[in-house]
Amino acid sequence: MKRAVFLDRDGVINPEVLNPSTGQWESPHKAEGFTLFPWTASALRLISKHGYLLFLASNQPDFAKGKTPLEDLIAIHEKFASAIQDEGICFSDFFYCFHHPSGNVPGYSRTCACRKPNPYFLLTAKKKWGLEMNLSWMVGDRHTDILCGKAAGTKTILIHNEYAKEETGGCPPDFTAVNLKDAARIITGFF
Repeated sequence: MKRAVFLDRDGVINPEVLNPSTGQWESPHKAEGFTLFPWTASALRLISKHGYLLFLASNQPDFAKGKTPLEDLIAIHEKFASAIQDEGICFSDFFYCFHHPSGNVPGYSRTCACRKPNPYFLLTAKKKWGLEMNLSWMVGDRHTDILCGKAAGTKTILIHNEYAKEETGGCPPDFTAVNLKDAARIITGFF
C-alpha cells in the first residue's frame, strides 16, 4: 500500500515574502526571494523515512493575475527542486495550477479543474502512483488545501500562517500544526 503526503508550498515549505506593491505577504515572485524554512528539510526527511511518497500541489495564480512572468515561476520551482535535491529529498511529482478565474492573462484566466480546492492533482497522483488516499495526508495553510484533501479522501493538517488568517475558516482540518516540523510529527505518529 502506497501512502502519500501532499504539500502546499508557500507558507508550508517556504516563507511568503512581502510584496511592496500590494503591501501583502505573498508567494515569491523571483527565485532570489525563495528560501526554505529552516525546518523544511528535516521534516520532509522524517516523513519520507516513514514510507510516505512526497507530492507538491500548489496554486500559483500570479502569472494569470499579471503579477509576474511565467518564466519567474518556473525559475522559483527550479530553485525549490534543486534545494530539496541538495538535501537528499525526493518528491514523486510536482503539481502547479497557474490559472485564476479572475486573472487577466488569456488562456490562464479561467475556472479550471486543477485549482485547489478541486482534488484534481491528488486524484491524478492516486491513479498514477496507486495511492491509498485514506492512508495519505494533505498539508496546507489555507482552507482550500483542507477542502482539497477532504475531497480526495486524505487526512488533513492546517499549518498556522499568520498572513492567511482570512483564508483558514470554513472547513475544519483533522489536525492543526504550528509548522511543517510539527505536522511531520503528527503524520509519523500515525505510522
